[in-house]
Amino acid sequence: MPEGEACPVRGLSTSVAEAVGDRAADWDRSGVLPVTVLRRLGAEGVLCAQVPGAYGGRGLNSAGNGALTAYAGSLCSSLRSVMTSQGMAAWAVQRLGDAEQRKAHLPVLTSGGLAAVAFSEPGAGSDLAAMGTRFRVDGDEVVVTGQKTWVTAAHYADLIVVFGICDDGAAAVIVPVGTPGVRVRRIADPLGCRAAGHADVEFTDARVPAANLLGGSGWSLTLLVTSALTYGRLSVAWGCVGILRACLGAATAHARTRRQFGKRLGDHQLVARHIAELVVAEQIAARSCEHASSCWDDASPDLVLASVLAKHTSAVQAAHGAATAVQVLASTGADDGHVVARAYRDAKLMEIIEGSNEICQLILAQHALETREDLPGIAP
Repeated sequence: MPEGEACPVRGLSTSVAEAVGDRAADWDRSGVLPVTVLRRLGAEGVLCAQVPGAYGGRGLNSAGNGALTAYAGSLCSSLRSVMTSQGMAAWAVQRLGDAEQRKAHLPVLTSGGLAAVAFSEPGAGSDLAAMGTRFRVDGDEVVVTGQKTWVTAAHYADLIVVFGICDDGAAAVIVPVGTPGVRVRRIADPLGCRAAGHADVEFTDARVPAANLLGGSGWSLTLLVTSALTYGRLSVAWGCVGILRACLGAATAHARTRRQFGKRLGDHQLVARHIAELVVAEQIAARSCEHASSCWDDASPDLVLASVLAKHTSAVQAAHGAATAVQVLASTGADDGHVVARAYRDAKLMEIIEGSNEICQLILAQHALETREDLPGIAP
């Protein structure tokens, strides 16, 4: 990362380390992150570190924010999930909002306010074109009606950036959770990221100021959603790098100290193979994320595809790597709350959220089919 970025990232990483300490397992078991911790980290700039300094943020580039996200993911995937949610909300305001909206809302997110982003619905998961949430402009208000499901961090959120249909196009609206007609129902005992505050949210004629409609209406749904998802996919990908680093650290520590049949566990060739696979997985994921962040920071037209590739590659590697780490640690890694047990559950969700493996594969295949020519040097 650029030299100027290193010191801010180290400082923010220290904040994360002090906030998490040795409590990640307890948070995972209880299914709850302390809101006081989230607000403190938010006020310190951790939760949406790419927001420019003019709005109270840390102004990190994507590479710096990725390093921070990976570090948080190595300690607590639930906390990293909240960071992803907050960052997506902030990016949606930056990307879709006008100057007044950025000035009004971004400082809230960098001073301890908490946010969530609502895409999926009971009948519209990967098929976002089936989205049923509707926005109706009524004078100086927008009326929001619909249902959203599996909204990360909604249990903690002060506001939710809701995506839906307005008139003849798509739109995003900022809805304070305290608005009459908004009902948040926490999802109990999710498979992974148990403390990330997943919830279903129902909007029944919820009225908010028309000024909360980001950038007006009439956007293409694909353009609107892709903008926010690109940030989310890259954040999830960096979080998977963190998962792999945690698994590699736990597996190597165990393989160095555990002795079986008169020698270290890591000296058995089949176990050494597992360690090697973890090394390779972490490197593959990290390099794909570095490439995608470089595309972001360079404003490359390849960003969207690079973020899909990074998310898919990192999630697949994290799921496989976490299973490998559990195999190395055996019963030790099967203890509920252990870092690799958490990783095993958390990584599986990473293969689903922000575009499932299958959706990512379809996007990548479609790009290849539409743009790739015959490789040079290969005769037809």
